[in-house]
Amino acid sequence: MKVLFAGCGDIGVRAIRTISDNSLYDHWQTLAMRRKPSALPSDIEAIQGNLCDSENFLSILDNSNVDVIVVTLTPDSMSDQGYLDSYVNGANVLKSTIMKISYRPQLIIWVSSTGVYGQSCGEWVDESSVASSKSYRGKRLLEAENLVKSISKELVTNNSKLIKSVVVRFSGIYGPGRGRLLNQIKKGNIASKHPVSWTNRIHVVDCAGIIIHIIDLYSQKKDISDLYIGTDNQPVPAYEIQSWLASHMRVKIEENNEIPKNIDNKNVNRRCNNKLIKDSGYNFIFPDFKKGYIPLLLENNSTFKLP
Repeated sequence: MKVLFAGCGDIGVRAIRTISDNSLYDHWQTLAMRRKPSALPSDIEAIQGNLCDSENFLSILDNSNVDVIVVTLTPDSMSDQGYLDSYVNGANVLKSTIMKISYRPQLIIWVSSTGVYGQSCGEWVDESSVASSKSYRGKRLLEAENLVKSISKELVTNNSKLIKSVVVRFSGIYGPGRGRLLNQIKKGNIASKHPVSWTNRIHVVDCAGIIIHIIDLYSQKKDISDLYIGTDNQPVPAYEIQSWLASHMRVKIEENNEIPKNIDNKNVNRRCNNKLIKDSGYNFIFPDFKKGYIPLLLENNSTFKLP
């Protein structure tokens, strides 16, 4: 089974290395596709490619005969146009290209975000919840998701089976090299305790783990959903995680009365439920923020105080 990681970055690299290091996946072959493959580690088989370039992507699929495509995109800019160009255009090219090739993939995994949800009053959301974000980011992500979902309804594989497309909505991704929150804490500013503002997160290692888990389920011909929320076991108020981090980083803090916002400057206050991905058999490596942040703090902060 050949797996193409389109737009391969940190999550894709981690997934590829996990696959190559595990004998359970000896029958899997991986290929990383990126605009600048020289940016990828030298031990990873990579090819130059751009999902948003239809001719380039067609040539790659024509010559690669991939069975699974995992798409992890990054917008060219944090703007409506940036998300339109990267996600919506990418989804359109993906669908139109698959229509043209003779050897079609069996499975597509499209990485999206819980930013598609518009709930902001502390509600619980799961895969059945209405996704109605009013932000440009959420709207474009949902537009791209719908294009990817349509592939499962309209296109078949070479053996006349419908192509399976799976959307994974990750919550706030953290881990090595993703230090925005830690840098904020170092400045001594944390969220206010009241009103409570719920946050959700997932370690980048679990992002890669969930992708591999879905591919593995499919390879074993087990049932998989069309949609999963990828988030850890513990939604937590912004004040709780930030005050915990500040305490163990020995940082003197000052509460900020502003409600935490996302990149669209919109209030974020919801709780994401991960029951569906857990019920499918996935076991989180970092099930809560403390498990995930302690190794990061030990690595990056010599004054870290053990809990």
